[in-house]
Amino acid sequence: MNNRVEIRSVEIRAAEGGSEELHVEGYAAVFNQRTLLWESPYSGTKYYEIIDPGAVDARTDISDVILRYNHSDSALILARSSNGTLTVTPDATGLKISARIAPTTAGKDIYQLIKRGDITKMSFAFAVDKDSWESDQEAKTETRTIQHIRTVRDVSPVDFPAYDGTSISARGGGNSVVEELKEREAQEELRQKLIIQTYL
Repeated sequence: MNNRVEIRSVEIRAAEGGSEELHVEGYAAVFNQRTLLWESPYSGTKYYEIIDPGAVDARTDISDVILRYNHSDSALILARSSNGTLTVTPDATGLKISARIAPTTAGKDIYQLIKRGDITKMSFAFAVDKDSWESDQEAKTETRTIQHIRTVRDVSPVDFPAYDGTSISARGGGNSVVEELKEREAQEELRQKLIIQTYL
């Protein structure tokens, strides 16, 4: 579980600015926001997630984070922390990003889509090294608290996010845990069917 790379999403919006640079700012993650990741059609259990405010700290590796569209390997890199064109900074709200997008054709296109409001969300890909789960059997909920993020791999303007509280604005700036939950629910459903068939 500690080696898994996960992806979560948030809001992005465009704003006017006085610079000719393709500068975007926003939040790729928000802290203390309880977000529904998935609801099981089998058990009805709702799986929530919260990112602890201390999840990103001095131990988190943010030395080489890239900005690219929709986390796609086929998309050009728009900015990168290792060369200073992207900064990723935790604050009281969440994981704040500021980037100077490369003025390539793809970069200009993405910037205009952000500025127009066609792209309004952000997402980030990360690996967790400490988390905890809390179950409420009566409410049929399970809540995961991400206590520490080991590394942030990328931040991305995206079409559809997981977290609604994120944001990005233009100025003049996959989800493996859910798959694991679905697999666990499918195995439990199969186990229950086998038990029923045994007693028929």
